[in-house]
Amino acid sequence: MNVLIIEDEQPNAERLKRLILEIRPQAVILDVLESIAESVDWLSNNPFPDVIMMDIQLSDGVSFEIFNQIKLEVPIVFVTAYDEYAIKAFKQYSVDYLLKPVDRDELVAAFEKLDYITQISDRQSFEKLLTAFQPKEYRNRFLIPFRDEFKTILVSDIHYFSSEMRITKAYLIDGSEIIIPQTLDELEKQLDPRLFFRANRQFIVHIDSISRVFNYFNSKLKVILKNNSSIEIIVSRDKAPLLKSWLGY
Repeated sequence: MNVLIIEDEQPNAERLKRLILEIRPQAVILDVLESIAESVDWLSNNPFPDVIMMDIQLSDGVSFEIFNQIKLEVPIVFVTAYDEYAIKAFKQYSVDYLLKPVDRDELVAAFEKLDYITQISDRQSFEKLLTAFQPKEYRNRFLIPFRDEFKTILVSDIHYFSSEMRITKAYLIDGSEIIIPQTLDELEKQLDPRLFFRANRQFIVHIDSISRVFNYFNSKLKVILKNNSSIEIIVSRDKAPLLKSWLGY
């Protein structure tokens, strides 16, 4: 098994190499890459490995950018410190994801999944398997009852969503608002996570709706929205790193 590691933290990379070679002594670690640029260059000039162990946060950005530059027809196991970020944004591209520090038993389970994939010799079957990991379609419109008819609301026209007293409202770019039948929990699964972020139990915000982000007490963040500076959205300490990553900080 030829393994490529994409990881910018040397201690994590060394631990991963050691565990891989303990579990699969015959494995060959082809290289350890630290950035998106380095990874794109390597993958453009070398045969694909049997598996890529890929961190999400790299020295020059989020590893998702690699997919925008290289069509990867290879199983990927994400290794990340952010479980929610990995699940919501990247699980559809991966065979598995592991949380740092990598647990040996979880790595064993990931390799067992990889064993199954390598047993697929038919190219068409393999392509079908890869298709299963492609991004799903996200909601792009709502059909809302309006008087005696129905009204179509485009997701691209929505500034943010809020929930209060079990009522969900969508606030549109034009300043209007409309009641949405879905809960925020349901919307969180239906909306494109590249564009929408679940800030807290009350708000889901569009990336272009954010005006400013401030540090808040106890490592929290305070978000101010465009065209509605009176609303202050508080992001918890746990979610603060996810928001920064999502915004490209």
